Amino acid sequence: MRRCLRTLALLLAALPGPLIAATPAPAPRPPQAIYATTCGYCHGHNVGPIILGRALPPELVTFMVRHGKGAMPAFRPTEITPAELTALASWIAAAPAAPKEHGQ
Repeated sequence: MRRCLRTLALLLAALPGPLIAATPAPAPRPPQAIYATTCGYCHGHNVGPIILGRALPPELVTFMVRHGKGAMPAFRPTEITPAELTALASWIAAAPAAPKEHGQ
């Protein structure tokens, strides 16, 4: 048994690279796409408050996305990555009002 394990260890050491290739992380989604599929579902459609065109501080957006409030759920880093959230918060802070949105 010991000899078999030693032989296996020598064979594995001789391989040119890792047995399992690293999977590259998916590219971050653009903030407009995240807003359209995640945020815009409620915001601007009489469910949540309108957030575009209000010059909300990026820090506030980041906090609300991660912690939620009231009916708004918190979104985990597996749902919106830290890089995506940084871009989303900056985009929301700078975005003009959207004429098609309505509500609070």
